[in-house]
Amino acid sequence: MTTDEHFARPAESPFWLRIPSHSPQKPQFSQRGYLIRGPDMTSAVKSESPRTTPTGKGLQNHRNIGIMAHIDAGKTTVTERILFLTQKIHKTGEVHDGAATMDYLEEEQKRGITIASAATSCEWNGYSINIIDTPGHVDFTAEVERSLRVLDGAVAVFDAVSGVEAQSETVWRQADRYRVPRICFINKMDRVGADFDAAVASIVQRLGANPVPVQYPVGAEKEFSGVVDLVRMKLLTFLDGSEGRTYEESDIPADIADKVEFHRHNMLDSIAEFDDELLDLFLEDEPISEEMIYRALRSGTLQMAITPVLAGSALKHKGVRFMLDAVIDLMPSPLDVPPVEGSAIDDESIRITRKADSKEPVSVMAFKTIAEPTGDLTFVRVYSGILKRGDRLLNPRTGKQERISRLMKVHASKREMVDQQIAGEIAAVIGLKNTITGDTLCDPDNPIALEKITFPDSVISVAVEPKSNGDRDKLSEAIGKVMREDPTFKAQTLEATGQLIISGMGELHLEVVINRLKSEFKIEVVTGRPKVAYKQRLRRALETEARYVRQSGGRGQFAVACVRFEPVVTKDNDLEFVDEVKGGTVPREYINSVHAGIRAVFDSGGRTGYPFVNVRASLYDGKAHDVDSSEMAFHNAGMLAYRQAMEGNITLLEPYMSVEVRVPEQYLGSVVGDLNSRRGEVSEVDSQGDLRVVRSIVPIAEMFAYSSALRGATQGRGAFSMEFLEYRDLPKSMQEKVLAGEDE
Repeated sequence: MTTDEHFARPAESPFWLRIPSHSPQKPQFSQRGYLIRGPDMTSAVKSESPRTTPTGKGLQNHRNIGIMAHIDAGKTTVTERILFLTQKIHKTGEVHDGAATMDYLEEEQKRGITIASAATSCEWNGYSINIIDTPGHVDFTAEVERSLRVLDGAVAVFDAVSGVEAQSETVWRQADRYRVPRICFINKMDRVGADFDAAVASIVQRLGANPVPVQYPVGAEKEFSGVVDLVRMKLLTFLDGSEGRTYEESDIPADIADKVEFHRHNMLDSIAEFDDELLDLFLEDEPISEEMIYRALRSGTLQMAITPVLAGSALKHKGVRFMLDAVIDLMPSPLDVPPVEGSAIDDESIRITRKADSKEPVSVMAFKTIAEPTGDLTFVRVYSGILKRGDRLLNPRTGKQERISRLMKVHASKREMVDQQIAGEIAAVIGLKNTITGDTLCDPDNPIALEKITFPDSVISVAVEPKSNGDRDKLSEAIGKVMREDPTFKAQTLEATGQLIISGMGELHLEVVINRLKSEFKIEVVTGRPKVAYKQRLRRALETEARYVRQSGGRGQFAVACVRFEPVVTKDNDLEFVDEVKGGTVPREYINSVHAGIRAVFDSGGRTGYPFVNVRASLYDGKAHDVDSSEMAFHNAGMLAYRQAMEGNITLLEPYMSVEVRVPEQYLGSVVGDLNSRRGEVSEVDSQGDLRVVRSIVPIAEMFAYSSALRGATQGRGAFSMEFLEYRDLPKSMQEKVLAGEDE
């Protein structure tokens, strides 16, 4: 750098600009600090970052991002390359070798997939970046859900051959729900069949998004050699053997100039509405500065109106550094995110906001727990204030205070002790006693309850018992630890049989848990065959009069409750209780007892044991006795009322999955026929290169061991993915078999 170069930052610009002197004897720099041409140079090889380094360490120089995608799209490899480029690690480990830094669990290394989200942090050109690498398999969708809840931005990774896949849609919807801005990275451009344009088109067709390529790849498959930067209109060529550290910059070749100009025009057209000055220049066909383009791109990205798209091959170290630059330039800092909202702990209707400011009262959210022998490791996002070691914070859910005894930064499986973390940071705390995923911890003098994280219901169950009776207590303790870590994993003991039933999101989910019991907790277990997690609803509305009258000498029990039950859609699919009593026919002190009695049967599932959903119970009349009525009598009347409503009035519900199968053309007929035989509904058959993509909706009861059946039907050339879609009524003929226990 020459001494007479200087730095300037326009007040309205989020970008640092390097403005060069214009001496012809000195190297020339672009507006964003790229070396364009040195003396007697036609192109330049660079190893330094093209971005300039900001001064200061404020929150504007901080990014919290997640890496999200379908399984095998390359999320963990992308993260590994980021850590390598930012010198967090000095040698890259490969997922297929079980050596990736972020896949540090034994099960992850054995299977070559990410199971648990892992957090790390790094620095790039003076910016600090917290990164969470999330799983891509639908069975571990809770890890994505809780990560997106606390992140400010995300990188969506897509396979250049497959484009948008089934789980890509799921994580995209999750990011939409939490209002997380995204950029896209089209990975694996070096694979046979890679097609950048088709991958971008699939983002439009399947996600309904507005992708805006800011790069255009040069070549594909073996010929993938670089990208054209559509903002700066320069060819960036990857250098073999440089491991992504260096690249060559040159002018755009004439043979692709027209195509590149077309894509640049489309980019400018897409972003012009986000900057009035740019719009005027674009309409008048005047030159537009790089700074202005980046300002409009950033504005559109933060509004979630556009999604910038980049290309590369993480495995071959190609394009990841430019994706990192885009994270800095286009992703929000904690200051760009709206203040977090919560409610008063004693009145949910009173809304409270907290800004990402160290001067605000401290508020944090626990979003992940790892049960360890030395105490639970709880990951937290600091939304406001300063989280300090030694603080005592209130948990609004429990009403108890927790002490922050040990505070640390985490890099995958490694930890670094720190004294404090400011607003906008992600950290971990050891030793919290009663805090679980989704809990808020806040200043006791300024309490706030942040919005909880919601998780999908489990859809599959299996019975588990220890091989040795002496391991029963160990098994209960281990199951308790797994439940604290994983909100989608449930366990219950059936009162009638004493069986321990564990439930999860799919066969792989439960298989991983069972393997953990054996390898991590050293408990040998025996399992039954998987069972569907059915639910039940009332078939029709009806009114019941429940009379609970008992007389056995002395004071008796007397309660009459008249309740109207209706199968309606309720908040969270839960029980909705309505008090319609007039004239005091049921005394006020007994109304909650009726509610509690109805709730007891609703939660237990009655005779079948399956959870109920979507019931409104309206208590509209009743009778009481001055001497013989009691809370217990009305509690029992409420239970009796619900049981009367259930009699011959139950419909079972079964979970349906959205299934996507990819097969060569010659196997299409047999795959579609097989799905139809499984009570499936084929909704679409699409083409993707040489493959046919079959999308269907199938009950999970029919999908057990489907992977083996598909391998056999397609000679190992078929692949499938599925995710939970919804619950639907179980056919009456099958319902009778389930209730009779014939599904065992």
